[in-house]
Amino acid sequence: MTTKLTANDLTLLRGERCLFKSLSFALNPGELLILEGQNGSGKTSLMRALAGLLEFETGDVKWDGVSVRKNRQAFHGSLVWMAHRVGLKADLTLVENLGFEASLRAQSDADLNDVMTRLGISRLKSLPIRSLSAGQQRRVALARMVLARAQLWLMDEPFTNLDRDGRTLVMKLVSEHLSRGGMCVMAAHQDVEVDATVHKVVLQ
Repeated sequence: MTTKLTANDLTLLRGERCLFKSLSFALNPGELLILEGQNGSGKTSLMRALAGLLEFETGDVKWDGVSVRKNRQAFHGSLVWMAHRVGLKADLTLVENLGFEASLRAQSDADLNDVMTRLGISRLKSLPIRSLSAGQQRRVALARMVLARAQLWLMDEPFTNLDRDGRTLVMKLVSEHLSRGGMCVMAAHQDVEVDATVHKVVLQ
């Protein structure tokens, strides 16, 4: 059986610094990959490169056995990225932001109102994003992930600015995503407890 996501012999430079070299990993549906390492070790850069925002110096990433270089549209249409900066439009309302995202990508069957209620942001739906706290904006970014029809979630420090309940919710959402055959690559400084197969990559 072909592994869903494979990375072979990856090398990434930023300026004259080598963040990592000869990095390889594999991920199948229902599995979580945790990226560990100190700040500056390359976790965010690795996810940016997976998302197509940076180019690896060496190596190849394959999706369904086909190089992403030959299959970019299918691969990037299958992922959604929760970056350290949430990437929301500050002057648009919560609902307008989620609607804008829906116009750009296929959406899951999840009901918007149900998702907002579950994430505790229903009462904020008419407010511009700039008026929301950092934690509330993270919850909106989580809603965007849940609503997207994307098999691969890339999550860069998803627990940042969230309280205990918010962190617990993240782990529950990830667990549910994996149980449906989804996949997740996550950079995290804290332990992640999910009922799924977990792989780890430690960047020095």
